[in-house]
Amino acid sequence: MVTRREVIDDLRRQIERLGGAHGARKSLPFGVPTLDRHLPGKGLALGSLHEVIEEGPASEFAGTATFFAAGIAARLKGPVLWCLTRRDLFAPGLMKVGLHPDRVIYAETNRDADVLPLIEEGLHQKGLGAVVGEVSRLGLTASRRLQVAAEASGVPALVIRRWWTVAQKDLTKLPTAASTRWRVSPIPSEVVPAGGLKRGRWQVELVRCRGADPRSWILEACDAQGRLALPANLADRQDQAQVR
Repeated sequence: MVTRREVIDDLRRQIERLGGAHGARKSLPFGVPTLDRHLPGKGLALGSLHEVIEEGPASEFAGTATFFAAGIAARLKGPVLWCLTRRDLFAPGLMKVGLHPDRVIYAETNRDADVLPLIEEGLHQKGLGAVVGEVSRLGLTASRRLQVAAEASGVPALVIRRWWTVAQKDLTKLPTAASTRWRVSPIPSEVVPAGGLKRGRWQVELVRCRGADPRSWILEACDAQGRLALPANLADRQDQAQVR
């Protein structure tokens, strides 16, 4: 039996394909043609909620996910509100991917449950370039509220999923109302003849996206301007693997 929510989601997808209100929403291109072509609007929708999940070794520390979100925020104008519960955000690391610490407004709380209201409140404020939040739990009701707030403001909400137990990690598998869900993980970078390493590489997986199929790319990590890049030795591979 088709539910009311499935009917609404189907209508929304049809409107997007026809270039309706959602199709006109502004987006931020990644600057990687194979990635931008795959996304509706040719980039990341700005007035939307986006999830970023860390994958790989020591994923509970969410280092790669943090840099991925920071790189997006770095390429937007205006201050960035960052909502968190732990003091493990490394400001020099943010600068390395283009997000100057002077642009970041930190909102710290003691409880994970208080982060979501902070994100929503930030989306109601004028003048912000992006709102970033770190949470373990993101349910359908809360994520719908954030999606509505992001649509109204035109400001992207970037939620980094954090966990410290297996039970918390399992929560990232549950559905949310986010427009996109990304999974990122570090992979070995190319070794240069002199014995050093080239620019870091990430596996970037689009796990869920309204109006696009899941897909995976191997990309070079964000540079000092927050930009990703396609490795030169993979530039001719137009058929990067689809997520399964």
